[in-house]
Amino acid sequence: MNYQYEKEGEVSNAVMSNAPVYYALAQAKFNPIAAIAKYINDIQDVFRKKGFTIFEMHEGTQLYFDLLPGEENPKPRIANIVNWQIIKSDRTCGYILNDTSIAFHTTHYLTHHEFLKGLLEGIEVVHEVVTLEHLSRLGLRYLDAVLPVEDETPNDYLVDQLHGVSLGKKHLQTVNESVYETAVIPVITQGVLVTRIHKIFAELGFPPDLSASGLVMKECFRTEKPVQHAIIDTDHYVDGHININMEAISQQLESLHGEIKKTFHAMVTDHAEKTWQ
Repeated sequence: MNYQYEKEGEVSNAVMSNAPVYYALAQAKFNPIAAIAKYINDIQDVFRKKGFTIFEMHEGTQLYFDLLPGEENPKPRIANIVNWQIIKSDRTCGYILNDTSIAFHTTHYLTHHEFLKGLLEGIEVVHEVVTLEHLSRLGLRYLDAVLPVEDETPNDYLVDQLHGVSLGKKHLQTVNESVYETAVIPVITQGVLVTRIHKIFAELGFPPDLSASGLVMKECFRTEKPVQHAIIDTDHYVDGHININMEAISQQLESLHGEIKKTFHAMVTDHAEKTWQ
């Protein structure tokens, strides 16, 4: 299927030749498929023919909070979870699949067209094999690396409002988080946007809740020693009932991305724009 991405009034589609995106993840949650293991071989075979030839299974645990009838406070519950990783042969991108979601992630981001297409094709593959009833969440998350050159600091790349407090001491780590409500289209019209600015003295890595397991970092983002840097961490998602209509899902993802793009440009300086263009 071909997806239409260009939308009237969208922020400029110019591609940054030195884009700071070093990791991006797009996720769709769907109605639980308890028997997903029964279908995994068929799903993997479709992806294998598309070049995603590496196949790994990872088992772990996840903490849930269940709100039971008559209870005021949710009860914690630890459940076993199995994730199947289906990775492209060059380990630049791949899929993470479990019984409630599929995610497409990459460490070699090119354009949002190709990125969103990755998740859309993943949803199609799963739907063709197991027949999904609906999606319950769509979300996008971007990590942008702010790696200053000599005589620069991360603040040279971030607008004044994101500079934080300076105490005149060696800075090790700061996290600045904000949460916003957004207006999006076409199925779910209210989204949640979370922005985090991580300022760290360390090698470039990932926030504690993320991992690019199975993928290789792009050469230009590999750091061999601790450096003072910042990470622009942007997460935008919608919750709600979304029927399996690929055109509507495509438009919803496009709307989510549009808000992320506007947010990114609002957080960085002219110097950053010129450096990354």
